Amino acid sequence: MGIAEPAGQERILITGATSAIGGELALHYAKPGTELTLHGRNAAILEPLAERCRLAGAQVKTYQLDLRDLDALHASLSQCAAFDLVIVNAGMNIHVGPNGEPEAWEDTELLLDINVKASLRVVQSVLPAMRARGRGQIALMSSLAAYFGLPTTPSYSASKAAVKAYGEGLRGWLAPEGIKVNVVMPGYVSSPMCDAMPGPKPFLWTPNKAARRIARGLKANKARISFPFPLNLGCWFLAVLPARVSVFILSKIGYDA
Repeated sequence: MGIAEPAGQERILITGATSAIGGELALHYAKPGTELTLHGRNAAILEPLAERCRLAGAQVKTYQLDLRDLDALHASLSQCAAFDLVIVNAGMNIHVGPNGEPEAWEDTELLLDINVKASLRVVQSVLPAMRARGRGQIALMSSLAAYFGLPTTPSYSASKAAVKAYGEGLRGWLAPEGIKVNVVMPGYVSSPMCDAMPGPKPFLWTPNKAARRIARGLKANKARISFPFPLNLGCWFLAVLPARVSVFILSKIGYDA
């Protein structure tokens, strides 16, 4: 903070940039006049991605910080100049075993650290500079699984429900200060993480298509950026129907643990 901003310079932070959606979002926003700060754990993906963004004209900084180190994460982001857009995209998934084996506690703890605690810490770290400047935008990556927990991925569903509720609360709190908050709720998007998930994957989208939809939603400042429409509608109905009916429907279409 306290650093003079070049005219027209747009600063964007993307966590989880080495994921399928994160990488496509980085490429979407890479252009002259943009300074991208990309976080990712996989250097073999992160550095080539950064180079592609530089070739598109963007200035790029990369970080491989362990998001579970919440103090280091806060210290690093607190030293940055105010971001115009922060996309909190980093996340992971776990699921029950093929024979109904429970999710290992160590995996559940890791998932909550990354999907929930690190996401909240990123927001709390970048927010003071945005509030001081009176503008900024934060996008939190949730999931359609936040509407109603899937029997195959209960911990993941819980973590994304937490992110959804947090983002909705932030939006109401921060809107009067000129800060936009958006909750992104994708359905199935082709990626190694998606491929590893059990159960059917209806209306599967490509990462590029998902990134373009997210970018349009952010530009329009939509409170929820949820897609694809048929799956979004179906997941919303699961949340409003009696739970026993929703569980029955899920079991019939292949989401039984």
